[in-house]
Amino acid sequence: MSTHDLYTTAPDEPLWTVPATGAARFSWDYDDGRERLLALYQKGKDKQWDGNKRIDWSLEVDPSDPLGTPDEALTLYGTPHWAKMTEKDRGELRKHYTAWQFSQFLHGEQGAMICAARIVESVPDMDAKFYSATQAMDEARHAEIYGRFLHEKVQMLYPVNDSLQGLLGDTLRDSRWDMPYLGMQVLIEGLALAAFGMIRDTTTRPLPKQILAYVMQDEARHVAFGRMALRDYYKQLSDAERREREEFVIEGCYLMRDRLSGVEVLENFGIGKQEAKDLSEHSEFLQLFRKLLFSRIVPCVKDIGLWGERLQKAYVDMGVLELGDSNLDLLMAQDEEIAEQLDKDRFEAEERERVAEVAEAIAQGGTDA
Repeated sequence: MSTHDLYTTAPDEPLWTVPATGAARFSWDYDDGRERLLALYQKGKDKQWDGNKRIDWSLEVDPSDPLGTPDEALTLYGTPHWAKMTEKDRGELRKHYTAWQFSQFLHGEQGAMICAARIVESVPDMDAKFYSATQAMDEARHAEIYGRFLHEKVQMLYPVNDSLQGLLGDTLRDSRWDMPYLGMQVLIEGLALAAFGMIRDTTTRPLPKQILAYVMQDEARHVAFGRMALRDYYKQLSDAERREREEFVIEGCYLMRDRLSGVEVLENFGIGKQEAKDLSEHSEFLQLFRKLLFSRIVPCVKDIGLWGERLQKAYVDMGVLELGDSNLDLLMAQDEEIAEQLDKDRFEAEERERVAEVAEAIAQGGTDA
């Protein structure tokens, strides 16, 4: 079945064209580079993996409960709408929310792939070009994996959210070479990491847990790359130039906080847009979710040197200023450990199965004799 047959609502257009601005930059300096960035590039090469082999696609997924997360996370839970729903309706709602979430992950990964390619083209430093090339491969793999999960296991897709599309467009249209870093590596990838982590840590289903853990292992490197590159560059900017970047961050954060709530899902269940917005706004889970979405962004923004008074006031308004003191390095180390532990557990289980098969074959041979 084609992708377009699986969309709940057909996209406005089959292709979205974003006019590109800015220069392609060549560097003739091939033997210089920042040691930390080149080390990250080496790690990016060493950590390449094949989604067809590393992920166990034979694992079944229940279409009526693909993630196995608590129903309390659903916006309609505890409302009169929920009370009126049959168990079949509730299963369909779970499926739609999973389709919506993973569709936004998929669209975001395509955007990340395009932004990584744009960075290769526009960034002036060869070490950054090297690393961005590995990231483009990572993002292609992530888009492939999310697409496969949606096609084969969920069998439903949602179009790109308007706010996500708007932020992607703003990021790609800007002619300044650092803006794809800021828009993608810091804002969109930061939001994605937080969302991935919440599902990874609450799902009871092994397949989505594998997918999210392995993707997060890659994404942690991408955020580290953005931090390194932008921290060095933003030290050189004037106060006015830094304020421009801070305004971009403020607008992007408000946009994503207020609009990434799955209103489209509720509309597909016959709930009007305004009521859907109100339900999303007052959902206790979504209030917590919106705050946790910034757990990766706020400390990163502070780390790269965008911490002016206006930006801090915006984060106070959002109730997330204290997240600026979070330890990003610790969070990324945990992402790495979780993925490696999943690999270890899976390989040990497979080894036990092989040992059992050999023992059974030996025992069978003795019986036959």
